[in-house]
Amino acid sequence: MFTRIFGKPKQETNALTTLDKLNETLEMLEKKEKVLVKKAATEVEKAKEFTRAKNKRAAIQCLKRKRLYEQQIEQLGNFQLRIHDQMILLEGAKATTETVDALRTGAKAMKDMQKATNIDDVDKTMDEINEQTENMKQIQDALSAPFGAMSDFDEDELEAELEELEGAELEEQLLQPATTAPAAPVQVPAGRQPARPAPQRRTAEEDELAALQAEMAL
Repeated sequence: MFTRIFGKPKQETNALTTLDKLNETLEMLEKKEKVLVKKAATEVEKAKEFTRAKNKRAAIQCLKRKRLYEQQIEQLGNFQLRIHDQMILLEGAKATTETVDALRTGAKAMKDMQKATNIDDVDKTMDEINEQTENMKQIQDALSAPFGAMSDFDEDELEAELEELEGAELEEQLLQPATTAPAAPVQVPAGRQPARPAPQRRTAEEDELAALQAEMAL
């Protein structure tokens, strides 16, 4: 009646507490096994003493008790094996439970994030970003465009004027006379007349420049 009304109470098992309990039980069994091994060894020593004393019956009784101790030792070994098996299974179950809980937590977090981020909101945000980018580009173009008196200048006319200036500069360079460095004075020993310098021959470029100058003078 009460169970139907209030529901069955949950029995939460703590894996760590259970593992601690199993470890304690395992240590207790190992201690008992050591005690029984010592008792069995003692019975063997007693049987040897009775054998030397020619007391066969007492020696046989010692061996019987040794057999009983060995049976208990074997039983304790089986108990320890079962506990080890249980501990391995419990540790594996604990790891599995923790993994499932972690995956469940991750799935819930992902679901909450998807609820907070709607695909329509993402599209709307991207449209706003594109619109702001286009507006900024238009503003930058407007700021970089020429204004006032500079906007009335014709680019083609300016380029033609620049070409004329370049041509005039080249013509001026062609009309300039060639300059030669003055010759260094030659020291002539006393009593000797200095040799007359040989006439210098003009280059083809200098002849062409002189002819151009003469033609322009006419």
